[in-house]
Amino acid sequence: MNTVEEHKQEKHPLDVIEDVYDYAEGDLSDEEIEERAGGGEWERLKWAGMYSQKQDDYFMIRTKVPGGYLTPEQAEVIGECATDYATAPEEYGGEEQNELWGDAFLDITTRQDIQKHWVEVSDVPEMWERYDEVGLTTVQGCGDSARNVLGCPAAGLDDHECFNAQPVIDAVSDYFTENREYANLPRKFKITITGCAHDCAQSQINDVGMTPAKKEIDGEYYYGFHVRVGGGLSDGPRMASDLDVFVPPEDAVEFCRAVAQTFKELGDRNNRGVCRMRYLVEQMGADKFEEAIRDRCTVDLPTSGEDLTVGYRGDHVGVHDQKQDGLKYVGFNVIAGRMGGDEFAEAARAAKKYGTEDTSIRLATDQNFLITHIPEENVDDLLAEPFAQEYSPDPGPFSRGAVGCTGTEFCNYAIIETKKRTKRWARELDERIDTPDDLEVVRMHMSGCSASCAQPQIADIGFRGETVKLEDENSPNEEGDNLVEGMDFGIGGALGADNEFLDWIERAVPAEGVIPALEQLFDAYNEDRNDGERFYEWARRVDNERLRTLMTDADAPVARGVAHGD
Repeated sequence: MNTVEEHKQEKHPLDVIEDVYDYAEGDLSDEEIEERAGGGEWERLKWAGMYSQKQDDYFMIRTKVPGGYLTPEQAEVIGECATDYATAPEEYGGEEQNELWGDAFLDITTRQDIQKHWVEVSDVPEMWERYDEVGLTTVQGCGDSARNVLGCPAAGLDDHECFNAQPVIDAVSDYFTENREYANLPRKFKITITGCAHDCAQSQINDVGMTPAKKEIDGEYYYGFHVRVGGGLSDGPRMASDLDVFVPPEDAVEFCRAVAQTFKELGDRNNRGVCRMRYLVEQMGADKFEEAIRDRCTVDLPTSGEDLTVGYRGDHVGVHDQKQDGLKYVGFNVIAGRMGGDEFAEAARAAKKYGTEDTSIRLATDQNFLITHIPEENVDDLLAEPFAQEYSPDPGPFSRGAVGCTGTEFCNYAIIETKKRTKRWARELDERIDTPDDLEVVRMHMSGCSASCAQPQIADIGFRGETVKLEDENSPNEEGDNLVEGMDFGIGGALGADNEFLDWIERAVPAEGVIPALEQLFDAYNEDRNDGERFYEWARRVDNERLRTLMTDADAPVARGVAHGD
């Protein structure tokens, strides 16, 4: 049994929630928390939705938002809590520490969560109290249990939707949250459920992906779900495997429970590097894994029916018609997912001002957000609001597709800074690179390490942090050595009917060489693309050696770096 697993067995991880109240009452420091509860407490605190930051005595706290759905009241509380509690101390620069976002910001994540940094343990109970009043929780936002359940952010809105799966998402989320029987799994357990024909919720890279289907039973057609299992990214990326099952909506909770039970009983608890469910599916094979689920499921599962998924969208930026007459939803672009808490609260208040009683805020897996149920005559007024100027629904293609993880600013695992770099690069690329008029989005994802929180493997252009040693000894960095931040550089990833992980074209590219290299690549793309060909499609068609040559022809040190330690 690995060390983390031993800590989880010392006491049930959910018991840490009560401990947080004690730590807050005593205003304990990190050192005092560890003295009282031992080093394993840092792992257990994840079940409360809390990660210790690399800065002592501060936490990142993660709010779960099932399906990305928030009422305006909930969104306003989240923004106000960021303003009140997510503030950096003076020694870290306070409002000056981040010139792009100021202080008291929040991050929209690729799992439709909200993360806040610089939270002190003494403030957590008060934040939880404010969350309770509007039906929000941080419980199991992290940890080895069911994480936030993903869904299409336009659930109930779009004509391309087969049925609204948000009630199923809520039911599955409610079942697993604070369920002690399934709160201590071998590893984190990620579920996505959608009734959308465009698979916006990324079923192909989740542990469980439920997508719309229909099935003839006793002469009548019923809507429900087809299922994929064992998808994921990180160091061992794997596309999910299809199962031969049809799950009626009313059986979705029981089906997910049976999958969790299978993972709980058969998953590896010894080697943390291969504890994710995708390794179990790969080891057993999809057929035997399905058999194990059926053995543990208390309802009969029909075989699969007619698949209703037609592709992958994953982008809702812009002004869109709702299927409800006279209403629009607006997708706002938040580069790298970060915005001020005051701005998020402002968006919530604008939603109430210009929307209907059904108005909601929706978080998307590309780190953007939507405001729904806006009468057509109110759209211009909504777009004139101050927050809408910064988070425009009409961005350039690189800004529209830019995703970034937390990076070295707060994360102990990251190798490079990501958030600021992603925003600056996206805007600079929109200015410097001409793209075809029909190319609305270029998905550019930047992860600070190999953990893939920014999902680089499924992007048009993906980056993974590296420390790079320059071969040119005459080009030291500011510290006087020749080590600089850099990244592995990959292109050609996508989800959908033509899903593939990207190819890592070049390793250890110094950061300063990336934009010139992209200019070279897009010059070639613009010159020889076929009609309507997306960048990732072109990248797959072109030989990798030619792509490398194009990159190293740029006037920048792309080819001068080697991964530190190679």
